[in-house]
Amino acid sequence: MTDPIVVGVDGSGRSLRALVWAAHEAVLHRCALRIIHVLPREHVHESTPGDRVREASRRDQGVVAEATAIVREAHPDLEVMTALPTGSPAAVLLAESEHAHTVVLGAKGLGGFASLLLGSVALQVVGHAASPVVVVNHLTTGHHRIVVGADGSAHSQAALVYAFQQASLRGARLQAVHAWSYPGPEAAVSPVQDAAAEEHRQSLEEWLRPLREAHPDVEVVEELAHEAPIPALARASDRADLMVVGSRGRGGFRGLALGSVSQALLQFSQCPLAVIRPRLQLTPD
Repeated sequence: MTDPIVVGVDGSGRSLRALVWAAHEAVLHRCALRIIHVLPREHVHESTPGDRVREASRRDQGVVAEATAIVREAHPDLEVMTALPTGSPAAVLLAESEHAHTVVLGAKGLGGFASLLLGSVALQVVGHAASPVVVVNHLTTGHHRIVVGADGSAHSQAALVYAFQQASLRGARLQAVHAWSYPGPEAAVSPVQDAAAEEHRQSLEEWLRPLREAHPDVEVVEELAHEAPIPALARASDRADLMVVGSRGRGGFRGLALGSVSQALLQFSQCPLAVIRPRLQLTPD
């Protein structure tokens, strides 16, 4: 049985956008949707007055009931599971990721999911989850295009595998973006820079070749962006239904779970952002 799509909700508008995206993803992958609402510890702490506990319980149950109703109205045949665990959002979601096809989060929220993109929670979940993590800041549809960042790193290769699978599943065009900068003063005409550009183009083709052969149905557009990765990818996200990046690239320090590019795109991507780690064993559904 395919692992479920897990989505964290808290009743905020942004978490509901994540819910909508996650439900559609579950339908695409023909798997169940697991809705998680993390309860703050004070909601169940024995020292909390009884009336406050009851009020909080009604509110928490209402969040889950609303999310379930939204999904079932849109996708009546989708299998929906719910859970209201207690604890820290990061710990709960990391545990859920061990048995999830994908974990989906809203960019910001309330209650247990407040500050997901402002502090350690997002970094822990995106950087350490055992499954792919998709952060939904903006819902976009109709572009029929997936963007993936490529730099030749192990993280990038995992992102390419995931992106090709998603493009094949959705019947979408795949835009592979490789951003690079010449290490030195730029010139309007320079044989050295031309040679460097050709080398990067050949590298991109080499990274894509085995996946193109594995997915002949996917139309691929190569983009060599002569600039820093963050602006190049952020701009491309404005015309995409999904952006895919590795959790880290070639730069940075060993041991860091999340690189500067993926961390910046959590805030600047104009479409849902999938962050992939190389230890994932990604296989087609």
